[in-house]
Order: sequence, then C-alpha cells, then structure tokens
Amino acid sequence: MNDSKGPPRRSTLGRRAFMKAGAGAGLSAAATLLPTTATPAETELQPWWSAKPSSAKANRPVAIDLHAHWVPPAYQKAMADLGKPIGNPFPLELDVDARKKWMDEHGVQMHVLTLNGGMPWQIVTPEQGVTLAQIVNDAGVEAHTKYPDRFLASIELPIRDAGMAMTELNRVAGKPGLRAVHLPDSIENRDYLFQPEFEPLLARIEGLGYPILFHNLNSDLFGRRPAEAGLDNTFAHAQLASKFISTGTLDKFPKLEIVLPHAGGAFPYVAGRLEHFRDHMGGGANRAQLQHPFKSYLRRFHVDYLTYHPEGLRFLLDLMGSDRIVVGTDSFNARDIEYPSAVVDQFKLPAVDRDRILKGNAMRLFHL
Repeated sequence: MNDSKGPPRRSTLGRRAFMKAGAGAGLSAAATLLPTTATPAETELQPWWSAKPSSAKANRPVAIDLHAHWVPPAYQKAMADLGKPIGNPFPLELDVDARKKWMDEHGVQMHVLTLNGGMPWQIVTPEQGVTLAQIVNDAGVEAHTKYPDRFLASIELPIRDAGMAMTELNRVAGKPGLRAVHLPDSIENRDYLFQPEFEPLLARIEGLGYPILFHNLNSDLFGRRPAEAGLDNTFAHAQLASKFISTGTLDKFPKLEIVLPHAGGAFPYVAGRLEHFRDHMGGGANRAQLQHPFKSYLRRFHVDYLTYHPEGLRFLLDLMGSDRIVVGTDSFNARDIEYPSAVVDQFKLPAVDRDRILKGNAMRLFHL
C-alpha cells in the first residue's frame, strides 16, 4: 500500500497564537482563525474544464486517454436498422480522422475507444448483441490499423449471455489494437459479473492480460427517488468496487486489472465506511473471508482523474498513489475536458508522478 502523504496543510496561525486567541476571545473568535483549507498554490488550480496549457510545448501530444467514447459509423447504422437509433452523437465520436486532428491540437497521444453509457446490451436481444459487438470490435481493429500509434480499442461483449460473451472474446482475442475489455457496471441493476456463469469469462480476461474498463449502463439505483444528474454513476461504481472485494473476486483473480471511470465514483471516499461496517459492525458475516486487509484492495483498482475539482485529485493521490490514476475525459471534448495534460501539469507534480498519470500507467496496463 502506498503510504506516502501529500503536501501538508499549512496553518496561517501558529500554535501559541491559536491558544492565546482561544483563551482570550472564546471559541467564536478562535473559529475565525482556523487554518485555511488550501495552500496558496492550490487556490490557483483550475477545475478540469478550465485548465489550459501554459505553452505550445506543454500542449504536445502526450496523454493516453482511457475514457474516451466513440460511435463507429457501422454501429450507428446497425442500431438505426434495429429501430434503436443513437441520439445525436458528438460528431468527433464518429470520425476517427477528425478525432485525430482534435487530439493533435489538444495534447492527446492516444485514445482507448469505448462505447458510452448508452451501450445496447439491455435493449437488444442476446443474438442482436452478438452482431453489434462484432461490428464495434471489427471497427476498433480498423481504427487501430489506420492509426496504430493513436488508437487502441476495448473489446465490447454481448454481456447479457455469458456463453456468447466468451465466444466473442475468443473470436477477437489477440487482434491488433484490442487491448482491454469494456463492461457495464450492472445490467438492469443486476450485479451480473458475480454470478457463477461469468466466472469463466473473468478467468479468461485475466489470462489474456486485458484490463477491464468499466462504465455505467444507464443504471437507476435510486428507483422512484430521482437523483441529481451524475449521482447514479457515482454510486454504481461504489457498488461494483465493493462487490469485487466483498465477494472475494479480487482474491480469486489476483492478476485481474480493473479501471473505474469517474474517479472511482463514490468508492474511494466511502471505502473507510465499507471497511468499518464489514469488520466492526457485522457486515462481513456470510461474506467471503478476505486474504488481505480491506484497505489494501484499493490499490487493486485504477481510477481515471475525473474529480473535476483539484482537491479531489489531491485526495486520490494520497489515498491510492500516482501509479493508480489514469487520464479519462469521458466525452473528450470541450464539454468535459479540452486539454487533458493541462489538468495534471498545473499541479507541478514530480516528473515520475506526472508521467505515470498521463501515460505511464496506461502503457503498463496495455503492455505498450
């Protein structure tokens, strides 16, 4: 476990002065003299949508983006033919040539292509899912073949049927440019991956050395109580990550690599609560016996850096370490993050940490 700490918070008030203020003026006066919540340097950091490169040199293509959605044109047509048209995808999600130009202009070396949260698996039959997965996976090979140093693709699987998913995985395993597997957190709020029929699929993915890139699939964890936009994803990821630990799945597959989007959702923040309820409140009863301390499992996950606020990334660096954080931009355009490298560069991190986040961790995961 990485026990390194981030930069200490600096108080603007010395201990003796604080004691004097508390004694002389009471708690209400002392409260106005509490330490600031951020160092001066951190107050200058920008949220992700505002981060800009400092120079043309700083904007050279470097970043490897693991959370960059796409819509292959052949897939778009196939969905329309099924009477389930895709609603107005962003133009750059369809056109790899235009996308490459955008990447050149915005400091991105490589995109790892995945479908978005509108993955079709729960709105089509398993047989239709097989056809759609084949179309997307073949398109991924084509995109990589055309621009081998700019695009990798994640394998899409017709995941409603474990056997069909295995067949498609075996069909494309080892094909050029396919370096990961893309799966939904759940299907119709069902934690499908932890059912016995999916165990051989996880074993095969582990054996191939492919990381799993997860994304939500239009989940509705809140049922009749509508949530604020963005919260469903957050808690779907927390549910998924905690299930990987509590079911013993991470112990069963010790080499399985998992990448959680959206900065891991709520999981990093609530991990301590999950450990407390498991180990001290009886929540571990009838659960798998873990082989390691709960907190050590946090470093079995990689997360992208989509905290959007700089304080969130500081937290992730302290909790998980720079070797477990990757670039992820979601829609990859100005609506989310326009300059992926600038997000990291503004922190003035040590070179080794910067390199890990922007590309090093991705290169390790994808054996580049």
